[in-house]
Amino acid sequence: MTAVDAALDRDRLRRLLIDNGVEPAGELSIELISGGKSNLTYTVTDGVTSWVARRPPTGGLTPSAHDMGREWAVTSALQSTSVPVARTVAFDSDGSTIGAPCTVVEFVDGRVVRTAADLDAYSDDEVARNLDALVQTLADLHAVDYREVGLGEFGRPAGFAARQVKLWARQWGHVKTRELPDVERLVDALAARVPEQARESVVHGDFRVDNTIIDADDPARIAAVVDWEMSTLGDPLTDVALMCVYRTGAFDQVLGFAAAWTSDRYASVDEIAQKYSTATGSDLGDWDFYLGLANLKLGVIAEGITYRALSGASSGDGAEKAAEATAAFIAEGLRHIG
Repeated sequence: MTAVDAALDRDRLRRLLIDNGVEPAGELSIELISGGKSNLTYTVTDGVTSWVARRPPTGGLTPSAHDMGREWAVTSALQSTSVPVARTVAFDSDGSTIGAPCTVVEFVDGRVVRTAADLDAYSDDEVARNLDALVQTLADLHAVDYREVGLGEFGRPAGFAARQVKLWARQWGHVKTRELPDVERLVDALAARVPEQARESVVHGDFRVDNTIIDADDPARIAAVVDWEMSTLGDPLTDVALMCVYRTGAFDQVLGFAAAWTSDRYASVDEIAQKYSTATGSDLGDWDFYLGLANLKLGVIAEGITYRALSGASSGDGAEKAAEATAAFIAEGLRHIG
């Protein structure tokens, strides 16, 4: 049995498709396209139609970090909006068919721009237009009336930022590989500075260029937003700040390669934040708080990648070293909030 078969059995997947009214035209071919640091993602085809299947990693899980139900709920609800998402096909909510929770959506053709080298396909003007499209897509998401699309029970937006501080402090306790006192300092500083008022919207929770599919012919068109496992209802400025903090060079160390999104061919963090503010007609509130929170989140995520690697659950290059970036994120968070 191959590693792919062990994590996503083709016979079980075929049964899931049939149970959801989809009769494959032939034997399923499955290929792992992303895994180790996030939910495992596969392309699936029967020779006629193609899909994308996603399931959690096979080990080293932290509570709520790989919630397939979130992905299914939000992408199903957004089908009728201007936010580009893949058509939903099938969902194994409790793993009774696949052996783990699993979503299947229609394959969306286009480009995934992941590495700095991937940007070589674009001119500077195309990169700039792609950024404008990314910012507008995030603004469109935050403008969705979540109650109207049936997401009124998707999360608890009131008090979201305060809960995020507590959540990532707890996650640190789950995944830390050593003691790092500055994490507690940052948590305490953030807890003392939580904004009293905030807007409410659907938040993606992990928005950057490589979590989108770009139209193959037009980089100014986003064909689909993907990787919704951390989505919920909350403060949209947490999305914006995280998108900006992902631009930090230390994120390359987390990923294990030179990322497209950290490239200096994209605009600066300040310019991106201003573009969002212009697109939404809203201000950025206590922006330093949101940047501090985003740095805490990325620091804990970096630590978690190494934690999973040490538990033997990683298939990503350099995962054992991802936690070396944690201190840099925490220090940057303290710089903003201290």
